[in-house]
Amino acid sequence: MSEKQLTKKELLAKAEKPAEDALKLHPFYEGKIQIVPKCSIWDFSAFGVWYTPGVAASCRAIADDPAESFKQTNRANTIAVVSDGTRVLGLGDIGPAAGQPVMEGKALLFKYLGGVDAVPLSIGLTDSRPSAEEIINFVKLIQPSFGGINLEDISKPKCYKVLETLRNDPEITIPVWHDDAQGTASVVTAGVIGAAKHVGKELDQIKVAMLGVGAANTRTAYVLESAGVPLKNIIMADSKGIITKDRPDIIEGKDYDTFKYDLAQKTNPEGKTGDFGVATEGADVMISASKSEPGTVKPEWISNMASDSIVFACANPLPEIYPWDAKEAGARVMGTGRSDFDNQINNSLGFPGIFRGTLDVNASTITDEMCVAAAQAIADIAIKKGLRDDYVIPTMDDWEIFPYVASKVGMKAIEQGVARKVYEEDELFKMAQERIKYARDLTKSMMDTGFIKPKI
Repeated sequence: MSEKQLTKKELLAKAEKPAEDALKLHPFYEGKIQIVPKCSIWDFSAFGVWYTPGVAASCRAIADDPAESFKQTNRANTIAVVSDGTRVLGLGDIGPAAGQPVMEGKALLFKYLGGVDAVPLSIGLTDSRPSAEEIINFVKLIQPSFGGINLEDISKPKCYKVLETLRNDPEITIPVWHDDAQGTASVVTAGVIGAAKHVGKELDQIKVAMLGVGAANTRTAYVLESAGVPLKNIIMADSKGIITKDRPDIIEGKDYDTFKYDLAQKTNPEGKTGDFGVATEGADVMISASKSEPGTVKPEWISNMASDSIVFACANPLPEIYPWDAKEAGARVMGTGRSDFDNQINNSLGFPGIFRGTLDVNASTITDEMCVAAAQAIADIAIKKGLRDDYVIPTMDDWEIFPYVASKVGMKAIEQGVARKVYEEDELFKMAQERIKYARDLTKSMMDTGFIKPKI
């Protein structure tokens, strides 16, 4: 039975099923990731090579040339997923221990979809959270072990300070990425590119209404601009209403939230005021990164949009409006952050391939232009397969996305001069394809042989 044939009650039950299964399966497997060897252990003499005394030769090689750490160890394919648990999904500040299941899930997706080894590191104390300075120092201290850093679920404006400080610190020589901002921006932009093409609208002409001015929508606005959507065509709103350049609280807080202040100066040139319903009047695209609660986006706000409207309700684990309610209100294209609904606008389509390509060329950073390259690559796959109302962005099943994104991101890094290794595009694609296939085949082999227990 298709989604369109299900009743609202059945659709709601379907939406609640993953949470029910999670409470059974997480304790059954005792988590989602483990560490296994990647080298051959032919007999016990192997440890003389992999550990003492042989390992000293590799240590000396790195001491003589630090770049050797990317060859002598797994550093070139390993990232850290760093979180303080202050902004976990739609759950808010639940702390580092409670956020760890998300970080493990992130590591699982990195490996299976991108062939990237990721270590989840939730940091902080039960009753206190690390400051921005403490997170920055933590990343600096762990840098020698990793080829990149994925910042995850850190509240704003702390996340802004952490990201911008680390990206601009000359002591940091590996890419630092904030997935809630840059990852979301990349995938939302991909969805906008695909959906706009599907409904026959040009990026430089569309009007965009954005609910939420947090890390996700802030960076999305800038990446949309890089992709061709003028900021003057965007209206943004927070819990207090539409942001404007002269709104007193924004002016007072410009040193606290510099990005919101900047966007307030550059968006909404007509100075519209009011609630989000005013922002959506005549809008072609609605992007919500707000409260994880159906009903946050009202049907009448969608009804006020332009014809052939595009609605992305991206909050997790629950969208701001259920798809069936958005469609009833007049949305032609509807997307959420969930994999069990059509048009999943989710970071998982972006970050595995983006980091794969970044690591493969040993890039020193991830630029907005690399994000746009990823967005266009994701959209290209959907365009090639054939756009529909329920398919304006690929799904995770379209596994060719990830090596394709990796190759495009790697090439953009080379073009911008932030890559330490240079390849041809077909070389990058083949390299990424082989690494991702290896990760998938490894998982399948462990399932087939019983090393991973069958699902209960």
